[in-house]
Amino acid sequence: MDTSILDIFLGLALGAIGMYWLFSFFRKKRRKELTEHQSTVLLDKIKSVCRLVSVEGEFAEIYRYQNTKEGFMSLWSGKKKALIVINAKAHIGYDLKKVRMHADTEKKKIILINFPQPEILSIEPDLQFYDIKNGFFNSFSPEDLTALNQEAKKHIREKIPQSGLMESARKEALEAVLLMETIVATIGWKLDYSALEMDEGERHTLKQKD
Repeated sequence: MDTSILDIFLGLALGAIGMYWLFSFFRKKRRKELTEHQSTVLLDKIKSVCRLVSVEGEFAEIYRYQNTKEGFMSLWSGKKKALIVINAKAHIGYDLKKVRMHADTEKKKIILINFPQPEILSIEPDLQFYDIKNGFFNSFSPEDLTALNQEAKKHIREKIPQSGLMESARKEALEAVLLMETIVATIGWKLDYSALEMDEGERHTLKQKD
């Protein structure tokens, strides 16, 4: 074979190898960039979903307030009292700063490490006073109203554990996890929530909807 033809053949072969190598290199780089972009988009979408996790409850409670004030050397005392109807709204939700997750780009997984427990975000009481009785030198003042608002919040806070609101919030959290899983699955990724602390009922609920 003529050496010039051999040189041309070798040149074409080396060129083809070089082009294939460059093509493979840029394809892998592009695939990696795409995967990293996907992970960023997924994490942002999941964070936006977390913002929706909250429940609201309404309370109507009757609170009897009484305060006795004694005067000079206990020679007199003044008792003030009132019947207070507390209408309050309580919001239960999640501290988003406690949601922890990261992306495993090689396995195309979003790993959910921690989803916080529900917390009381706010209590908004509306007080209505009935049967108000002021005592001798012991009448209601603006400071009393401020203190009573705080007592009303404390009273409602103590009622929340028995109200079922926390359980409702946990159910909303499970729905949020399922929504996250759906979002992740749309581009062929998986959501790994195996690290989360759940009771058997919650895990069973998630498995049923897989």
